[in-house]
Amino acid sequence: MSRRQGLFEAADKSTLFLDEIGELNVNLQSKVLRALQEREIRRVGSRDSIKIDVRIIAATNKNLEDEVSRGAFREDLYYRLNVVTIPLPPLRERSTDIPQLAEYFVTRACEEAGRAPMPVTTEAMRLLLQYHWPGNVRQLEAVLQRAVLLSDGRKIDYTDLPIEVRFSTLPSREPEAATPGGVQRFLLPPDGIDLEAVERDFILQAMRLSGWVIAKAAKLLGLSYRTLQYRLEKYQIRRDGSEGVGLVDEEPGGADAGPRDV
Repeated sequence: MSRRQGLFEAADKSTLFLDEIGELNVNLQSKVLRALQEREIRRVGSRDSIKIDVRIIAATNKNLEDEVSRGAFREDLYYRLNVVTIPLPPLRERSTDIPQLAEYFVTRACEEAGRAPMPVTTEAMRLLLQYHWPGNVRQLEAVLQRAVLLSDGRKIDYTDLPIEVRFSTLPSREPEAATPGGVQRFLLPPDGIDLEAVERDFILQAMRLSGWVIAKAAKLLGLSYRTLQYRLEKYQIRRDGSEGVGLVDEEPGGADAGPRDV
C-alpha cells in the first residue's frame, strides 16, 4: 500500500497556501503552530518526526485580531503568521480586475462544461462592473459559471446574468425588507427600468432553467400555462438558435382547450 503524504510533507522545500485559516478549529491550529515552531511534523500513527522546510501563505476573510480577542484563534499562531500582511480590498473597490477575472472564469467554466470559449458582451460586462459583489471573487466566479450554462453557446449576454446583478445597481449594506410572501426586493436603478424588458428576461431565464418546457417554466414563474404561452408569443421568445420554430411543448388537451387567462 502506498503511503499518502500530508500537506506539510508534500509542500517540503516549497510554499503551502492555507485558505480561510480563520476557520481552523483549535486542535488544528495547535498542529499548524507546532509545524511552524518546530519545523517538523509527525505522521498519523508514527512516533518519528520529519523535518520540513515550508513557507506558509495564509488567507482569511476574518479579522484575526478580533478572533484572538474572543478566544477563537490562538494568539501565538496569529503572531507566527502575521509576519507580512497584504490587505486585499473587496472586489467592488477594484473593478478594473473584473474584465480579466471574468475572461479567466468564463474560459475555465467553458472547458469544464465542454463548451467552446465565448466572449462576454459589452452590456453584460457593464453590469458586472457596476455590481457591488458582496461575495467578492467567489460570487463572480459562481455567477459566470451559471452564465456559461445558461448561455446560447455563442456569448455571455446580460440575460444570462442573475436578476440581482442585472437590476441591483446601487450598493447597499442594509438588508432589504421582504415583500409580502417573502419575495426578495431588488433595487430600482436611478434611471428607471423597462418593465416589459424585465418581464421578458424573467421569462427567458425560466425557460432556459426548465429546459424550454412551458409547464415547468410556468411553475417557476407562478403563472398558468396559458398565461405564459401568451407572453411567450407576445415577446416572440423562441428556443435558442431556432428562430421561426414553434415552442417546445403543448398543453395536454390541445392548444385550443379552454379560454386564455391573462
